[in-house]
Amino acid sequence: MKTVTCTAPVNIAVIKYWGKRDEKLILPLNDSISFTLSQDEMCAKTTVSISPKFSEDQFWLNDKKESLENPRIQNCLKEIRRRASKRKFDGKDENVWSWHVHICSKNNFPTAAGLASSAAGYACLVYALGQVYGVEGDLSPVARQGSGSACRSVHGGLVRWHKGEDDDGADSVARPIAPPGHFPDLQVIICVVSAGQKKTGSTEGMRQTVASSSLMQHRIKVSLPSRIESMMKAIEEKDWPTFCDLTIADSNEMHAVCLDTSPPCVYMTDTSHAVASLIHKYNDLKTDQGDINHKVCYTFDAGPNACIFTPGAVAKEVLPLLLQAFPPPPAQTPKEYVKGIASQPAPLSKELKRLADGCAQSGKLQYLIHTKVGDGPRVLVDPASSLLNTTTGLPNTTDGDM
Repeated sequence: MKTVTCTAPVNIAVIKYWGKRDEKLILPLNDSISFTLSQDEMCAKTTVSISPKFSEDQFWLNDKKESLENPRIQNCLKEIRRRASKRKFDGKDENVWSWHVHICSKNNFPTAAGLASSAAGYACLVYALGQVYGVEGDLSPVARQGSGSACRSVHGGLVRWHKGEDDDGADSVARPIAPPGHFPDLQVIICVVSAGQKKTGSTEGMRQTVASSSLMQHRIKVSLPSRIESMMKAIEEKDWPTFCDLTIADSNEMHAVCLDTSPPCVYMTDTSHAVASLIHKYNDLKTDQGDINHKVCYTFDAGPNACIFTPGAVAKEVLPLLLQAFPPPPAQTPKEYVKGIASQPAPLSKELKRLADGCAQSGKLQYLIHTKVGDGPRVLVDPASSLLNTTTGLPNTTDGDM
């Protein structure tokens, strides 16, 4: 039996992927650009075991046995096995590609809540399968067949997913464009408005938008080509103020096309809009003070939760600003409310306190996650990290790390 355990990160797009040109192959209508987030706070973890003694493929997700008939999982598994079958082996385990597989996966954050759980999950699945079957080369096209945005989670830092032109999707791949530290000491604060499953999933939402939104055509043909090039230039030149403006503009436009869909796909809530409004007021204040390099930006994926990118120099005032505007409910301790990186918030200035008090909504956020930009998938070498028993290939009853 061969066993490998891996973790893979969440990624948050600053130029959004929304809409496919091919549903089966998961080929996007446009390029997208994302930040990979640190796995110290948010990740998927997957253990894969293969053995000639296993009688069938089996899959467990978040402590529940699930069917492996999902066509997206099957596509990933078939492609990894196809690649493995073409490898040259040294005579030992030469038929490893034909062995059955046991897969056990967990997320340490809410699934299907607009927190990019499918991206981390499929990236982790494909990376772990690649490791256990000994498959080398670019795995982003394989991860893409599980979940489009998963192809970006096979790399760290800033990543660009190229939509490609080929009908078979061969050139629809993700490539790293800058390392995690490209924008020094960049911090990320995720405002979790809801950790519950969203009403309209991304796959169905995209399908409806492409079929019915006239604004979507303008986005694809007019807005995005120039915005993507402007974003690449801002990244290359480390032009943070422009980066912020473009990130906010693309998030707003994506949600505009969602509202232009019939029926409308409504992902943001009143609380989501309140968070966005607070960020705009904060940036206006920074601009008035001549401090545009300390602007912050928000982006919303297909869900109500805000992802805020902030330079480290101002993270210590952005976090208390959010806490002042969106204080936790009385029953929640500060440690329960702010997860992730431990930090000591700075006292708010009178100006910032006035901003926050003007937006105050107690108990409207479930919690905050304070994290940073991070690397790509990792292999965990400690046997204790395995989610599967290394003798039986069945799930362990406890897992202290996840």
